[in-house]
Amino acid sequence: MAASRSIADAPWLNSGPLPRLLGVLNSDGEEARIVGGAVRNALLGEPVHEIDVATTALPQLVVQRVESAGFKAVPTGIEHGTVTVVIDRHPFEVTTLREDVETYGRHAKVVFGRDWQRDAERRDFTMNALSASADGTIHDYVGGIADADARHVRFIGEPAKRIAEDYLRILRFFRFHAAYGRGELDAAGFAACIAGREGLDQLSRERVRMELLKLLVAPRAVASLAAMLDAGLLVRVLDGVPNVANVESLAAIEQALALGADATRRLAALGVLVPEDGERLWQKLRLTNAEHERLATIGEHWRLASAALSEPQARALLYRLEDAFVDVVLIGWVRSGAPATDAGWRKLAQLPQRWTPPAFPLKAADLIARGLEKGPALGKALAAAERAWIAQDFPAEKAALDAIADAAAKG
Repeated sequence: MAASRSIADAPWLNSGPLPRLLGVLNSDGEEARIVGGAVRNALLGEPVHEIDVATTALPQLVVQRVESAGFKAVPTGIEHGTVTVVIDRHPFEVTTLREDVETYGRHAKVVFGRDWQRDAERRDFTMNALSASADGTIHDYVGGIADADARHVRFIGEPAKRIAEDYLRILRFFRFHAAYGRGELDAAGFAACIAGREGLDQLSRERVRMELLKLLVAPRAVASLAAMLDAGLLVRVLDGVPNVANVESLAAIEQALALGADATRRLAALGVLVPEDGERLWQKLRLTNAEHERLATIGEHWRLASAALSEPQARALLYRLEDAFVDVVLIGWVRSGAPATDAGWRKLAQLPQRWTPPAFPLKAADLIARGLEKGPALGKALAAAERAWIAQDFPAEKAALDAIADAAAKG
């Protein structure tokens, strides 16, 4: 095992609910440690969002101990050794040490164990196999500290074997490199991903969607996507021809506008040119209805956006598209080839910050008062009045509205 390092100064290790949980689990010959992403991120100086715990205690003993301490135990995956412990509304996944006896795809036959090294060796990447004791000491059985220091994402043991255990690890390899890696991809891992690419077809669409959307918003997403494209993996995942350069352009625009990375918008930049592309990705990745609707709207309307639009034309587009306006404008910007510094596109994209579309002020009653009867003609007249109101740049004065209503009523 490599020389130990420490994360003893991590604030979440010294206060809050975690020390209480570890105190309950670390007694009478049992040991609990923080594992996985929390240790990796603390070591790398990255934000820690979730904290998982591993323990030598069997699941039933975990439940007994935490409930005796007044904590809530939820058997979220107890057959695989996982109990979710809730302390002061903060959930922790607590999992008993395991050893894989047989592995076949995503499913593995496991037995519970007490060997920290064997538990580490069954994980995917070296930097994900680190564990830390309650005092902050990091335990490393697979060279994860050195790889974390080098920002090198590397499979534990034989890459092909790790991938055959779960083909989702192909996507995770690129996603973790995009999130934490530097420099070139690990050569052995990259080669094993290419060799095992047919295994991607075995994965559920939901799991592929999850990994791809996480990859798209990672800090170095473009480099990982480019590598996947070169290897023929990205076309397989998307079932279409992707445009990685568009994602790079969108990332630059997002940065210029101080916008956060948006996975669905980046997916549109990568693979949506026409509405049918949104349908294909919806089916291929089993996207949510909301994601599908955003892609469909982008595919249908991005050509309407232009830096040459006048202010009234831009306001009319915002009124029409509402929340989809920024998506449409940013994808139009990307596909125009204009740089992220373009002043015209910036002004258009920032329209919602300086103008809020008003509600259409005329009602059916306004036209009925002018002699129209209820029925199809009334609906057509009201629609014509709204078009005239938009064309006149959303007037609010009574005289202008009366003139619009009069004209609509006369047909």
